[in-house]
Amino acid sequence: MLHRIWLGFFLIAFIAALWQWLGMGDSGVFQRMVESTFSMSKLTVELAIGLIGTLAFWLGMMKLAEASGLVDTLARALGPVFTRLMPEVPPRHPAIGSMTMNLSANLLGLDNAATPLGLKAMQDLQTLNPNKHTASNAQILFLVLNTSSVTLFPITVFLYRAQQGSTDPTAVFIPILIATSCSTLVGLLVTCWVQRINLLQRTLLLWFGAGISLLLAFIGYFATLSVDELQRQSALVGNLLLFSAIMLFLLLAHRRQVNVYETFIEGAKQGFETAIMIIPYLLAMLVAIGVLRESGALEGFIWLLREGIGLLGLDTRFADALPTALMKPLSGSGARAMMLETMSTHGVESFAAQVASIIQGSTETTFYVLAVYFGAVGIRHTRHALWCGLSADLAGIVAAILCGYWFFG
Repeated sequence: MLHRIWLGFFLIAFIAALWQWLGMGDSGVFQRMVESTFSMSKLTVELAIGLIGTLAFWLGMMKLAEASGLVDTLARALGPVFTRLMPEVPPRHPAIGSMTMNLSANLLGLDNAATPLGLKAMQDLQTLNPNKHTASNAQILFLVLNTSSVTLFPITVFLYRAQQGSTDPTAVFIPILIATSCSTLVGLLVTCWVQRINLLQRTLLLWFGAGISLLLAFIGYFATLSVDELQRQSALVGNLLLFSAIMLFLLLAHRRQVNVYETFIEGAKQGFETAIMIIPYLLAMLVAIGVLRESGALEGFIWLLREGIGLLGLDTRFADALPTALMKPLSGSGARAMMLETMSTHGVESFAAQVASIIQGSTETTFYVLAVYFGAVGIRHTRHALWCGLSADLAGIVAAILCGYWFFG
């Protein structure tokens, strides 16, 4: 399925470019598209090189966590949940600990830590995969949870709003939490429905109930804080927990008389190998996204959507935030650029900018994550992973728009 989507990007871009040239008189469209292939190719290498250090460090830390027995402890604690959601994963398999750490990093908004931990989890799940070129049910569910994972501290959105002169940068905090929670819930429900997983099990209901209660408690507490205090505490909590985890890995490994330096180096070597391995997959996706954007296809789709909504007599104010929504599943940097462009054009406190900010914090870049995570383990056939991930994206975007009208409309 992914190869059809990838080919479709180029076909749509070519047709849109022909229209720009023959219908609109834009003779420079093909030049921009060709230039985008070079710029995206360069960006691919820059991203991969940027990932090498982060991947090497965190995979080295994960090696220490395994040697210390911490991953095994996490696997035992969360085994009852994951074994019901992923029946093919044994109760104490290392993948459970890796997935837990990845989802925790996503929850705290620690993107730099979440990516290498997610790649490690995907590699652990690959050891259980009987067909190494086809995504397993467990890998698909993990990817969907990863791309739609609830983010408790969307700090980058707050920072961009503050840079653009917002008087209340964290006004979108609660709407983002609601939207990203909807994204995760829908992604989980759709994937479990496709995989025929029964969610009405006592253990799952107890864990989900506890998780939702804890999330609501966090929301209630942080909603009472001032803007400055919220930014201070969220940054403090995230970084404190992150460095505390590093110290925990080191001290527990040392207590077990593990050579922490040699063990770290052994894990770090895997990070370098993984970063190099994902380059072709990342290159293919970024180039396709680049030519699609430069062809004008995305802008044309937004125009058609706005006109269609107007004909139905509905409010079209949210349409100005749709560039961010359309770019978000494709490219994180592209969506960020679209959000900033909306803020610049309409004003940071405008309705469109508020909705774009909520969308930016509500979902992940599904195509990017799919290309990187599956590419790291050599998976070619993604089965229903893409559509389940996009269903979570759609739920997050719709929830973001509704929250925009609820809070700011």
